[in-house]
Amino acid sequence: MNDAAPAPTPAPAPRKRARVRAPELIGKGGWINTGGKDLKLADFRGRTLILDFWTFCCINCLHVLDELRELEEKHRDTVVIIGVHSPKFVHEAEHAAVVDAVERYQVHHPVLDDPELATWKQYAVRAWPTLVVIDPEGYIVAQHAGEGHAHAIARLVEELEAEHEAKGTLRRGDGPYVAPEPVAGALRFPGKALLLPSGNLLVSDSTRHQLVELAADGESVVRRIGSGERGFAGDSFSEPQGLALLPDGKVVVADTVNHALRTYDPATGQVETVAGTGRQWWQGSPTSGPALEVDLSSPWDVAWWQGRVWIAMAGVHQLWAWDPQAGTVEVAAGTTNEGLLDGPAAEAWFAQPSGLAAAGDRLWIADSETSALRYVEAGDEGYVIKSAVGTGLFDFGHRDGDAAQALLQHPLGVTALPDGSVAVCDTYNHALRRFDPATGQVSTLATDLREPSDAVLVGDDIVVVESARHRLTRLRLPEEAVRVDAVAHRTQRAATEVAPGTIRLDVVFQAPSGQKLDTRYGPSTRLLVSSTPPELLADGEGAGTDLFRELALNPDVTEGVLHVSAMAASCDDDPANEYPACHVHQQDWGVPVRVTADGASRLPLVLAGMDEQG
Repeated sequence: MNDAAPAPTPAPAPRKRARVRAPELIGKGGWINTGGKDLKLADFRGRTLILDFWTFCCINCLHVLDELRELEEKHRDTVVIIGVHSPKFVHEAEHAAVVDAVERYQVHHPVLDDPELATWKQYAVRAWPTLVVIDPEGYIVAQHAGEGHAHAIARLVEELEAEHEAKGTLRRGDGPYVAPEPVAGALRFPGKALLLPSGNLLVSDSTRHQLVELAADGESVVRRIGSGERGFAGDSFSEPQGLALLPDGKVVVADTVNHALRTYDPATGQVETVAGTGRQWWQGSPTSGPALEVDLSSPWDVAWWQGRVWIAMAGVHQLWAWDPQAGTVEVAAGTTNEGLLDGPAAEAWFAQPSGLAAAGDRLWIADSETSALRYVEAGDEGYVIKSAVGTGLFDFGHRDGDAAQALLQHPLGVTALPDGSVAVCDTYNHALRRFDPATGQVSTLATDLREPSDAVLVGDDIVVVESARHRLTRLRLPEEAVRVDAVAHRTQRAATEVAPGTIRLDVVFQAPSGQKLDTRYGPSTRLLVSSTPPELLADGEGAGTDLFRELALNPDVTEGVLHVSAMAASCDDDPANEYPACHVHQQDWGVPVRVTADGASRLPLVLAGMDEQG
């Protein structure tokens, strides 16, 4: 036995970082949450700056907003987070819509509105969401795409604080955030609505974290349910969305940011958690089991259909189902891959399903990121997914007529109509649309609705949730459609020019400081590659465990989109720790590419770290 005091463990030397000067922040839309002040990079000198490239349609971006809240509060005097709003859809380029989204999702830091993706291009961003860390001297030190990076950024922030405090280049103080003035009103960005047996309407008042019961007039407040503060205990909610009436008279609530299902009993006022743990589901987590033991991910809508509650699980691009009798949940459709792919339920792809409506033997789905109307149908060998309107992630617009060429723009709600057709809340077109399965035609029922997110039938009327006008609007179901000028769009992202033949795909991942790849139970990384059109790739599609791959391009196809999904798991690098903390990093990319003679032969996508070959 050696009684001598052990030698102190030397502090790790600061990690050597590439010195890349951060480009200036520019955006035609200007600044939000700054009290009218324009900001420049020089205003942040002496602080660690985190740029969050996001767009408000993107569920992964909303997850990251929540991941960053604790970091933002803990390091308020040394860290400034700047949201760089970089739109995917045309509607998201409207400044008023961005202002609304900043309030809707309670973004408590400055936001640069960049409708032309100028700053996105300067920083060579390829995915929503992307986080870029800039040190107190104005140099880029890290880039992270996707979710699950908050712990790594927190570690890096602490390293930068220590390093720059020692150098004398750290400046503490209040940040530039200026809160907007609060606005009064019965509702604030309501999400979904439900007709109660009493004739009253129940509405999810999402931004205020409550449910609101309104009288039959749709305006008079009868009662509010919930504390009004973001939370999970008791009767608190966190950005609730979907509502569905159960056979026993209770209402099931999609408690979206709590990643849970709750029930509300109108008779007693009691709120109860029936599914979810309050934690977000990650790859590798259980996909079935006792409902209160299985993690969920941003449930956005719910519907009672075929004896179960079906869940639009927007956060993982799937449909799940909760069985109240058995007390279990399970995946009902979808693979977690993001896109539009029909077929058997277990093989289908969705993209942020956000609205559900049961209608006899069909369950209709508003699949928002593919701007699609889809449905579940029972087949001889199980459930089958089919698409009625929509073609994929990048095509959208406002076009009526035959469903094969009709266009929607990020719909969030769908409602079954008495004649067998369905109404679609075509959210980003500010319209109520209709699809008739009997004729295969799409028409427009009403326009000038501000971000409609749901609609319910009340007698001969349809009551629309106008989310961005903070109200319910009652319409008489029209017998004739409204004529609108057809508009078609594609996502305005510059295509990456790639060389013909074979290109190398590199997903760049560097484990956070103090961590290593977790290989205890096999490979800790996963890569899935596909393309639109499928003919773009002659070789290289499919799943694998390496984060690099040689892709052979079809010489007969000159442009398309590469769909890349990557995941990496890292754990604390401490052999003495029997139960190291582990984290999952994941991201999906849709990369528009164009084949040109002088294009690049390497396509790097940064999951975490810096591309040293860039």
